[in-house]
Parts: sequence; C-alpha cells; structure tokens
Amino acid sequence: MTARESARPSWAARVEALLQRHWWQPRPSLLVRLLGPLSLVYGGLAARARRQAQPPAGPGLPVPLLVVGNLVVGGAGKTPAVIALVQAFQAAGRRPGVISRGHGRQPGGARAVEPGDPAAAVGDEPLLIQRRTGVPVWVGSDRNAAARALCAAHPEVDLLLSDDGLQHRRLRRDAELLVFDDRGVGNARLLPAGPLREPLPAAIGPQQRVLYTGRRVSTPLPGAVGQRTLGQAWPLEAWLRRDASAAVELPALRGRPLLAVAGLAAPQQFFGMLVAAGLTVDTLALPDHHAYATLPWPAATPDVLTTEKDAVKIDTAALKGTRVWVLPLDFQLTPGLADDLLTLLPAPQPKTPLP
Repeated sequence: MTARESARPSWAARVEALLQRHWWQPRPSLLVRLLGPLSLVYGGLAARARRQAQPPAGPGLPVPLLVVGNLVVGGAGKTPAVIALVQAFQAAGRRPGVISRGHGRQPGGARAVEPGDPAAAVGDEPLLIQRRTGVPVWVGSDRNAAARALCAAHPEVDLLLSDDGLQHRRLRRDAELLVFDDRGVGNARLLPAGPLREPLPAAIGPQQRVLYTGRRVSTPLPGAVGQRTLGQAWPLEAWLRRDASAAVELPALRGRPLLAVAGLAAPQQFFGMLVAAGLTVDTLALPDHHAYATLPWPAATPDVLTTEKDAVKIDTAALKGTRVWVLPLDFQLTPGLADDLLTLLPAPQPKTPLP
C-alpha cells in the first residue's frame, strides 16, 4: 500500500481538492464558469448578512481586539502570523491573549485551551498557538463570549488577537490584519467558483493593514511582506515535552528516505520548503485539519516529516517504529508592523483594583 492509498480522503475532501485546483488557475475553467451563478447567490447572501450583523448591545470588550483573518479560504499563513504577532507584542511590553472559534472542535461554550488538551476538544490551531506562546487562549463559537471569558479569567491581559473571525461581523474589533500568501486571491471569484469569502476591496480602511506571508505582494492592496522559514526538526516525543536538546538541523536528515505529511490548506508550500532545504521527500497531502484518527502512512515508513499543526493530533503510542519529525513553521514579521498595528488600537486602560 502506498502512502497516498493509505490516506483515503473523504468525498468532501476530494471535492475540496478539486475546487482548489480550479480556484488557483489564472484562467477560468469550465467548472468555474458553471459555478458562476452560485457565486452570485453566495455574494448576495453574504452581503445581506454583513449588513444585518451587528455587535451585541451593551459595553464593548474590556481590552482592544485585533482580528487576524483571510479573505480567501484557508492556507494563507494566518496562524504562524498570529504566533509571531503575539511574540512581538510581548516584546513591546504588552500582555496579549488569543481567541478563536476552534475549527473542528467538539460542540460547547467558551473554554480555555490548556497544553494537554486534545485537539478534538479545542481545535488544532488554538492548541498550537497556546503551546508555542504560552499566552491565554480561549475558544468558542461565540467569539465575543470567549473574549469576555478570557478577560475575566486573566485580568492582566491588555490586548486580544482573534485567530480568524474576519467575517464574524458580530465580533467587536478595533483593527483588522488581512493575510495573503503568494497565491493572492486566485481567480478573484467568490465561493464556490473561487476562493474569496468576500470581494477584494479596492482599498484598505483606516483600521486595516495587509500582511503577505509568501515573500511578495500578491494582490493590488499595499502591505507588509514577511517570510516563513522552517525551524529545526524535533522528534515528536521531544517536541511534546518541549525538549529542545533533541532537535537537529535539517541537513542532518539529508540522504535518507523521507515522507513529508501535511494536513494544510496549501500543503505544497510546506513540501516546497523541504525540497529547498535540500531534503529528498515523498509527499502525502491530507485534507486541511486532518484528524489523524488513524495514521495515514504505511506502518513500515521509517521517517515522517510533518508540521506542528499535524503533530498536535498524532498519537505517539500508534507510531510503531516510525520516527516522526516535527518542523516548526516560523514567521518573520516585517520590521515595524507590530508597532504600526499597536497605533491602531486604543491604549491600555489602568485596571480598577479589586475591593
């Protein structure tokens, strides 16, 4: 059995992969043209929802909120950007927290994310953010409720970031960061004929900024350009223990058969970075947010390379001899971007002492 055969993507994943192939082509395919009328319907419904959506009545959030999100469906490097921003804000003396819906999590109200939580309970990306930064992270389908719960539990927090939520119009926000990778907006059409959740604006608003994670500006909107890089390779067990002494530089993995596995919206970017690092890899692309209910590679696979987003869901007890190497995706922000974003947010207010 090959690695690709062992993955067995679901029907929904196959449809998603088919659409992705057509969305990012420069010229509209027959399928894209056939889906055009549905995009008109989607656009009308989405515009009406934006007009009707209002933040809940009453006082706003106790601290300013920055939404970091995509206009396109998935895969723009949003989560690494959130991690980098949290670290930059900490370096500037701020005390950030993070809220998220928690894609794929079990139903339930707002809750804190703890390092030992299963990804199925809180979502893979919120769990990764908490593990990488150590800041308070709360998840909930009602992001306003998650934000209030986080602030109540952590009165020291003076700034919130929302990992996604750009289209969640009921979420109160003070500023927005729009994230694009080197694919830009693809064919620039709305779902389902294209990857856009909402139309690309002609210009950004005064409380908006744009970040490009693919080393180049890929839309007409001006913005900062950052850079994604691969860190050291960590054995999975050492990564879970946060034991940096076991990590190795990527050249140490050259010259051996490697299987690269990624459950991302745009896994080819991860695979390309491995090849650019001089590694020889076979590849296994999984659906975004793949659950890892079972291991998707053959039992005899000796070495697997994967991302942190995948690693939080892999059961070490099921490996049976396979060495899994976790490769963190680090993001380098453009100098000055974090400071610029802070100028868009209200200054932190002095906390009222508790009686």
